[in-house]
Amino acid sequence: MKTEARITLIVLMILLGAFMLTLSGCSFKRITKSKNIVYQKAYKTSAEQQLNVFTPKKHSEPKNVLIFVHGGNWNSGKKSQYSIIGGHWARKDVVTVIVDYPLSPAADYKAMAISIAKSVKWVKENISQYGGDPDKIFLSGHSAGGHLAALVALDDHYFKNIGLENPLAGLILIDAAGLDMHGYLTEEQFEKGNTYLRTFSSDSKTWKEATPLYHLHQNMPPMLIYRGGKTYPSILKSNEKFINALHAYAPETDYRIQKSKKHVPMITQFFNPWNRRYGEILEFMKAAGSKMDLPEDKRNAAVGK
Repeated sequence: MKTEARITLIVLMILLGAFMLTLSGCSFKRITKSKNIVYQKAYKTSAEQQLNVFTPKKHSEPKNVLIFVHGGNWNSGKKSQYSIIGGHWARKDVVTVIVDYPLSPAADYKAMAISIAKSVKWVKENISQYGGDPDKIFLSGHSAGGHLAALVALDDHYFKNIGLENPLAGLILIDAAGLDMHGYLTEEQFEKGNTYLRTFSSDSKTWKEATPLYHLHQNMPPMLIYRGGKTYPSILKSNEKFINALHAYAPETDYRIQKSKKHVPMITQFFNPWNRRYGEILEFMKAAGSKMDLPEDKRNAAVGK
């Protein structure tokens, strides 16, 4: 057999193996994909924003809902890159919503956060049509998406400005960037024109407003936080600072460090339907979701416990 033919055969076998792994890991469950749903109409200079919904084909009772916000340094990335994750979650009986949002330099962080809040509102108002439970919405994000998810989940003014009380049952951060954006930008002292300054401005007061660390409070949704052991130093530093501050409000928060993982593999691990993170997050959803079934007074007392 010629070398080229042998290499081709090996590649085909690898691809077939990956395909079979995906099928077996998802148990052949059928799902429905609803793509390019507009959740925010175009206005002024901002383009319309869309989301994709992945749902189990059979949903006899309302399912937990996961909204995922992609990363990309606040200036890149798109929802279509994560469809495989949406499919995996749907096959695990979680109605999954993957959103697009405006990117820098056309938008600053505030416009991005407003869009994420509006996507949550759309989910709250519409997800029951897709088999999701509007009272069990979990917001998640990786990298820059983790920053936006945390900011919207913790700074309630984003929801209040669109006539919504914080509807989140939980927050799941995956190697989130920017949890201490103020500290990072202060330390780095970037020159004018830097991509981060186009996103967060040159105003240190704005940096503080954009920093989830400064929006911690007593009635936050419960959190599950992942960090890569070999992630970027800035992410490591800001996560540790965030966790230390979080202990004053929710010392029992589950903070998991994956010692061998770098930043990008922290999200690409979810391309594998057998990845253990799925089970961990499902357990978190089950525990946090059970609190949403309590009467409101008892639910508030149980938040974070």
